[in-house]
Amino acid sequence: MIYPIVKFGDPVLDKPAAEVTSFDDDLKKLIEDMFESMYAARGVGLAAPQIGLSKRIAVVDVTFKENPDDKLVLINPVIVNKEGRQRGSEGCLSIPEFREDVTRAKIVTVRAQDLTGKFFEHTGEDLLARAFLHETDHLNGKLYISHVSALKRDLIKRKIKKMVKAGEW
Repeated sequence: MIYPIVKFGDPVLDKPAAEVTSFDDDLKKLIEDMFESMYAARGVGLAAPQIGLSKRIAVVDVTFKENPDDKLVLINPVIVNKEGRQRGSEGCLSIPEFREDVTRAKIVTVRAQDLTGKFFEHTGEDLLARAFLHETDHLNGKLYISHVSALKRDLIKRKIKKMVKAGEW
């Protein structure tokens, strides 16, 4: 099932998501649906709050289906290490049509649980590091625009407000 993507302004995006405690068939189905929803929206990462569910779950595939082995499921993820810096253009499925340069760590290690509840650590560089940070931000109630200047953030919010008034959002 393809879920619609929740857009900026929805309260589910502004609050920390709830920890996942049940690792059952419903969770496996949700993960499948999240990958399907992410691919349909042409994204490389998707957090559960982006489909309206306050759960600490994110899916990531920076290869966008090119290498099925690179699909990652992050349940209750925590960033345990960050190194270096990179600056690059970042967008978000919940804030479509907007992109901004964001500075993030270049190398990131995340500790999370898999579909069975088993803990693991995974280290990513460049785009994968950016995806880890972006998706865990979602799970903590933050959006990438919190990492840009107040001036740029306000400009984006004003443009979105206009789009909402015009019925385009």
